[in-house]
This record gives sequence, structure tokens and C-alpha cells, in this order.
Amino acid sequence: MIRSLALQWAARFRHNQNLMRLSSSYASPATLHHATPSSSSAEPVHITPNCVRKIKELEASESSTSGKMLRLSVETGGCSGFQYVFNLDDRINSDDRVFEKEGTKLIVDNISYEFVKGATVDYVEELIRSAFVVTENPSAVGGCSCKSSFMVKQL
Repeated sequence: MIRSLALQWAARFRHNQNLMRLSSSYASPATLHHATPSSSSAEPVHITPNCVRKIKELEASESSTSGKMLRLSVETGGCSGFQYVFNLDDRINSDDRVFEKEGTKLIVDNISYEFVKGATVDYVEELIRSAFVVTENPSAVGGCSCKSSFMVKQL
């Protein structure tokens, strides 16, 4: 039984790696894209008021976070195959897309964007944790209860 589970997980991991490779080959040329709600060339990643509030709080509380932007990326892993990773960053790379709301910026690289376009980023405070999370993602078909990992729709 353990061997069967190990083989299933290995197959899922290989499948997810292939999806990541495929999405990078379909990614658009590296450009800096300032997305706004009125932008028709790209589907935005939505930022909730709670997310904006927390980013501003982080900037105000520490001088070391001044000028930093929230970066969302997608990596293989987690219990559902892919996981969201949030970091504070002070650089915008040539392959990044930038989404702005009320003076705060969310950065998503082109490969990760293919997995989160149309998604909503929020900041939630619960008894067991407080974190940035992706609350709605049209590219995801399932995930775990921690809201940090997900499965993608078949290409």
C-alpha cells in the first residue's frame, strides 16, 4: 500500500512538473505589465481591501519593509500539487506583472500568472494563523483546507 501511494505521488509530481514546463512555453514575452481594472489585455489578479490594509501596515511598522511589494508565486509542492508562496520584494523583474491598488503593489511572474490569473488575494486572520491567501482562483479545481496548495485544471 505504501509503495502504491509513493508511486501515485511520484506520478502526480511528474505531471505537475510537466504542467509547469508547458505553461512556461506558453508564457508571453517578458514585459512589465501594469494591470489595472480597465486593462483589457490581461485578466487581473484582484487584491482585497484587507490585503491592501496589511501591506500598508507592514510598510508603516518597519523601515526595512518600506518600498517593498507583495510577491505571489506558484511552486510545485504542497498536498495538492501546487502551492502559493508570498514574499515581500523590492525588485520588479522583466518578466513580472504588477497589479496596483490604493498605492500597494502585487507582483506576479509570468509563469505563476498563468496559474493565478483572475484570482483574488486576501489577508485573513484566524485563531491559528494570519496570512496572505488566494481565496478564489479560476485556474484551480481543488485544494486543501489550508488554502496554500491547489490542483490546476487540465490544459
